Amino acid sequence: MASQVVTKIELSSLPKLASGKVRDLYEIDDKTLLFLTTDRISAFDVIMANGVPWKGAILTQLTAHWFGVLAERIPGLKTHFLTLAPPAGLSPPETELVRGRSMQVRKLRVFPIEAIVRGYITGSAWSEYQKSGTVHGLPQPAGLQRCSPFPSAIYTPSTKAELGQHDENITPAQAAEIVGERYASRIEALALQVYNAGAAYARERGIIIADTKFEFGLDEETDDIVLIDEVLTPDSSRFWPADEYEVGRDQDSFDKQFLRNWLIKEGLKYKEGVAMPPDVAEATSARYKDAFKRLAGKTLDEALAELDA
Repeated sequence: MASQVVTKIELSSLPKLASGKVRDLYEIDDKTLLFLTTDRISAFDVIMANGVPWKGAILTQLTAHWFGVLAERIPGLKTHFLTLAPPAGLSPPETELVRGRSMQVRKLRVFPIEAIVRGYITGSAWSEYQKSGTVHGLPQPAGLQRCSPFPSAIYTPSTKAELGQHDENITPAQAAEIVGERYASRIEALALQVYNAGAAYARERGIIIADTKFEFGLDEETDDIVLIDEVLTPDSSRFWPADEYEVGRDQDSFDKQFLRNWLIKEGLKYKEGVAMPPDVAEATSARYKDAFKRLAGKTLDEALAELDA
């Protein structure tokens, strides 16, 4: 599969509503959005100057796969997903450009928090725990080691920062102040339920999901809380190979930790305008493709071919 990198897409056929670190959002009609995923990649809340080959297609196809898996495993789960088909009304070049990297989704009111769930202690959670014995201000059991599993998964939300700003870790109580008591406990329970179902599915396929972040929206007509955005991807999660897992050390991964480690090693953490060397971009792409194949049970090529079937 030849490399393909698309970091910028402009559609003249639809109005653009927003552009984020990785995704662009277009309006199809008053109830439907086009969720378009580029090959841009960010680390430490900074967008790299170049992209990762095939990343947008991997994230889109994996998210669609997860929506199907989770709907089977969690009765009554609502998602924003409608179809992977490009919308009518795009020009032929636009249709080809968005093929495989876009999905039509329901337009919903978005809760302005990141619903982070952690099954294992690593990253910023490990740093905080070493200093204070807490994670997002929540006391944790003594004696945890780097990359230990928590006794059970924990809900550790963060703010949802504007582009260019940094998310801020908050407690569940602070999250409730943002989204309201009416929805806070439902979001927490659903985030834990989705994580546990996804983690069990991934473990059967040789991947540990150490932590992840979800986003939720509100269907204001039904008052349903709806799973939205990307779900359990290498961008939103830490994926570890289960057969190499060992407590007490950093783990190899199928996610963008490889890029984060390179940035730290080169002294480029938080620097703007950094371009990845080709080998770092290709190695990140290979990890994403490996995770996709393990979780979806098919290659990206096969998934994209199914779209044309």
